Amino acid sequence: MELTLETLTRFFFWSTLIHGAILILWTGFLTFAPGLTFQTQSRWFPGTREQFAKFMYGFLGLYKLLFLTFSVVPYAALLIIG
Repeated sequence: MELTLETLTRFFFWSTLIHGAILILWTGFLTFAPGLTFQTQSRWFPGTREQFAKFMYGFLGLYKLLFLTFSVVPYAALLIIG
């Protein structure tokens, strides 16, 4: 398979779509079901609810930054040059 501009554009489209869905789902769980999220994850991450919230929101921010940098921006650039 040859690596063309169209192939790269499709790759980054699907990457953006999948990672965007993960980000929305994760944000939804933390916003609308924080107790359930804490109960489920506290088996693996011991600590208080406040520590868990700080960790999750920090990690969510990092994920969003990486998502924008490595999925959305390359996809937008490929759309501009394509």
